[in-house]
Amino acid sequence: MTDRQEDRPMGEMVSYPSNGGTSEGYLALPTGNATGPAVIVIQEWWGLVPHITAVADRFAEAGFVALAPDLYHGVSTTEPDRAGKLILGLAMDQAARDIAGAADYLAKRPETTGKVGCVGFSAGGSLALWSATLSDHIVATAGFYPVLPWERMRPDWADYAGKAAVIHCSAEDGTSAADGVQAARQAIEAAGGECTLHDYPGSSHAFFNDDRPEVYDQPAAASAWARTVELFRTRLG
Repeated sequence: MTDRQEDRPMGEMVSYPSNGGTSEGYLALPTGNATGPAVIVIQEWWGLVPHITAVADRFAEAGFVALAPDLYHGVSTTEPDRAGKLILGLAMDQAARDIAGAADYLAKRPETTGKVGCVGFSAGGSLALWSATLSDHIVATAGFYPVLPWERMRPDWADYAGKAAVIHCSAEDGTSAADGVQAARQAIEAAGGECTLHDYPGSSHAFFNDDRPEVYDQPAAASAWARTVELFRTRLG
């Protein structure tokens, strides 16, 4: 995301109901009090870091109402060892409540048009694909280089009927031929959903993260962004 602008909409942290409890997330709204489709943005294993809030801002610039749930509830890191421990310690039942609650919250906001999309990156890519099985509101998902094994989530893929997913696959992770990607595609299509796979030759894992110049791939990121926005505009209205 090298086209960051000084006048981009700045979001704020909000609280929202989550299955009898309360969760928090970063909310970014379109400028000019405009209405638009809703998008949930799911973090990488680092947590709710500036890169993720910048992605939410970018969706707001594109006319979406974007919410990035704080799945670690106030904790984030820049250290890989710490990030690994955080994602391994993430309680999937709580993550499911946070994501489903985010969908309910967005669907009820006056700025949104009702349908909700969900996009996520790395570990969050798997969570984003899972999200359509957690909420009837979520009808389109985009997973960037998903890595979490499906066994940790036990998704009910049948809930994908009539929904659509896009999976952006890095070369480093084995492209769209990777077992986890193929398992998701087959399950989504068997349920009556649509699943489109995109490969990005020569790309590293996390190629969309422009806060990490060692892996960032501008052409791949631009293409993946355009495809994701097209999916959401087509499916969310």
